[in-house]
Amino acid sequence: MARAPRISDSDRSLFHDAIGEVRRIESDLADVRRKPPRPDPAQTRRDNERVTEELMHPLPDSLDPDAAEPLRYLKDGLDPRLLQKLGRGQFSVRDEFDLHQMTAEVAKRAIHDFLNECLDHDRLCVKIITGKGMRSDARGPVLKGLTDRILRQRIDVLAFRSARYNDGGSGAVIVLLRGRR
Repeated sequence: MARAPRISDSDRSLFHDAIGEVRRIESDLADVRRKPPRPDPAQTRRDNERVTEELMHPLPDSLDPDAAEPLRYLKDGLDPRLLQKLGRGQFSVRDEFDLHQMTAEVAKRAIHDFLNECLDHDRLCVKIITGKGMRSDARGPVLKGLTDRILRQRIDVLAFRSARYNDGGSGAVIVLLRGRR
């Protein structure tokens, strides 16, 4: 910060001689300006209340908020609660595989190899990241559909469903495998 220039005594005297005598003017007028009101974050408060209210009423298990077409499959004869548990995240995902940037042919082989490797190492709950198909043409998400078809055909797949929203939503599939033992 720059300092104010030093004023010499002769300059000060010259200034006072030029302006003459100075006196303070007293006023009997009150300051009538009102103090502005304190800011009230009403909208923020309403938003926070709404979030709290929404958290008290969770979304149904069947609703995936970012997907029009969630994937779900349960092998015939198994308890439907198994699919619910899978959707709630009650199984620990032991491995995951990302199909992004793969062609359908490469992805097909990669899915089979990944699942076989998981079975060899007893990793029976896995996640396959398909992506949401945002850059797909009018036919829709290619890798997501391919993954759905492959998993339904495998005898060692007990159940699968789209991941929870915070685990990838409709861009990932949680798969439950039957062990080989």
